Amino acid sequence: MTFMADVHSNAAAAAVARRKVLERLRTTDGIFRGLTLSSAYFVLILLGAIFASLVVGGYLAFKTFGLSFLTTEVWNPVTEQFGALAAIYGTLITSAIAMLVAVPISIGIAVFLTELCPMALRRPIGIAIELLAGVPSIIYGIWGLFFFAPMIQQYVQPELIATFKNVPVLNQMFAGPPYGIGILTSGLILAMMVLPFVTAVCRDVFETVPPVLKEAAYGMGWTTREVVRNVVIPYTRVGIIGGVMLGLGRALGETMAVTFVIGNAHRISGSILAPGTTISATIANEFTEAVGDIYTSSLIALGLILFFITFVVLALARLMLMRIEKKAGA
Repeated sequence: MTFMADVHSNAAAAAVARRKVLERLRTTDGIFRGLTLSSAYFVLILLGAIFASLVVGGYLAFKTFGLSFLTTEVWNPVTEQFGALAAIYGTLITSAIAMLVAVPISIGIAVFLTELCPMALRRPIGIAIELLAGVPSIIYGIWGLFFFAPMIQQYVQPELIATFKNVPVLNQMFAGPPYGIGILTSGLILAMMVLPFVTAVCRDVFETVPPVLKEAAYGMGWTTREVVRNVVIPYTRVGIIGGVMLGLGRALGETMAVTFVIGNAHRISGSILAPGTTISATIANEFTEAVGDIYTSSLIALGLILFFITFVVLALARLMLMRIEKKAGA
């Protein structure tokens, strides 16, 4: 009887101990879940607070100028006439130039690092790309103003003007005197800044391709170019688009480097060699000197427009990724 009583007593004690352990685990798991959930809500609250502050700050500009704020090129603090069209145009054009230049080069570098580069060079080149991504934007701006822009003015822009002056469609795009600074120069500087980010993402996703797929393709007699085109890129297309969108987000919001080399002219020109401006450059140049409520509100409204442009670009990218993933799973 004593033995059976001891058995029951030990079983009851073990059950109590298990319940305590389970309760402790439930408590800690609940705390962890609450912390992670609150972190997620904090991001949404922070995003909403930023959006609300921009809406409140830019309300006066939109109330004063209406939709003409988006369609007017004039930016005159003296007469308090403000329009965002020139800044929007410069932001989109410089970002487009940057992506057109950076994306092919970035994918090429990533392919070289993962498929063709000798093992002894992979790590040094990879470290160099990561260091390039860590260079502050103001360093790009100073280098662009004092070295890159004069080189563009002396060697590149005259050749572009002479080459395309008799081409009906492109002569206006490359017309005008070679200033050195301008939309093209700022787009190329942005391309240099975007390149390491896109390259790093593409390199990482290329390394996720199962070796058996590439070995099977090589076993069929395919060349490296065919393997990359038909195996590597299709397998990693979602990651590539993600890297491109990451670079585009960096290009749209870049400030200091563009401010140094774009010329900061509030006008729209058909030539990409002419000076221009972007939303970020306008805010950086003029916010500390803004006098009056309408001037300050117009600059905040520019920030709201940039916020909206970035949101739309990222949303479209997400929809594109969802469609690609859906087709891949079909």
